[in-house]
Amino acid sequence: MQVLYAMSRDGELTPQQATRLYRQSIKKSYELYLFNLLQFLKVTEYAKEDHKRRQSKLRPSDEDKKFKPLLFENPLVQSLVENHGLQQQFRKHHLNDLIDEDNTRLLYNDFAKTEAYSELVDAKDNSFDFYRKTLLQLYKACVASEHFTDLMEDNYMSWIDDKSLVVGAMKKTIKALPVEGDFYNEHFPDEEAVTEFGEHLLKEVIDRNDEFLKIIEPTLKNWDADRLAVIDMILLKMALCELLDFPTIPTKVTLNEFVEISKLYSTPKSKDFINGILDKLMKQLNKEGKIVKEGRGLIDE
Repeated sequence: MQVLYAMSRDGELTPQQATRLYRQSIKKSYELYLFNLLQFLKVTEYAKEDHKRRQSKLRPSDEDKKFKPLLFENPLVQSLVENHGLQQQFRKHHLNDLIDEDNTRLLYNDFAKTEAYSELVDAKDNSFDFYRKTLLQLYKACVASEHFTDLMEDNYMSWIDDKSLVVGAMKKTIKALPVEGDFYNEHFPDEEAVTEFGEHLLKEVIDRNDEFLKIIEPTLKNWDADRLAVIDMILLKMALCELLDFPTIPTKVTLNEFVEISKLYSTPKSKDFINGILDKLMKQLNKEGKIVKEGRGLIDE
């Protein structure tokens, strides 16, 4: 959708350039996951600085004396630190250059004030489940922080769009700790989905723009196609392409997904408009026998 919108705004953007832009956006989503993971690790590592500071006091308190950097020095976090493939990924994408030490310190200090961190410092439980729970609470605190949000938005324009995807991947990673091997590849977008779905959808909408417009226009009646919100027309063409060219995607899924997307990216009235037009299109195309789905129950009567 975003690439198609970019093409509508820039008449000189070629289909080949649009495809490259799409591919780059996919890679950026994966890179954003890696950056979240690196920033998360840097916050845990700051416990070592805290420990050093406490030990260097002229008159350390009892709390200072008993403090151990368990947020970092635990088997779960160390499985990430010692994963050479992951560290290579960080270097490959130059992610360490994006880390802000002040930001890391602020994130650590904010979490250090929480009850979850106090429980960790007391070290009454050193089970993997306890560490996982604490690390999940740390990441949750990071995501809720303005410092974290500002850092992500400053470096990745796609943070708002990709946030739910990345947060889900991060939670899955933390829950799976300790990790081994190239676990991070699990979160790289599936090539089949990227190429056979996403890239194919992009190419078809570009190549068959006029054809799709001719199918859509009769359903608009009192609406002037040229005066529609640009995003709305793009969404209608994408949805039409799914209905006609993707036999394994149920029609109801297509309808619901594009209505949801319109809520996020278009006007307040768009969801009702998209829902109404797609409903008309589905009935018309079903009647003409143009929607062919594989499997039982994939066409909604």
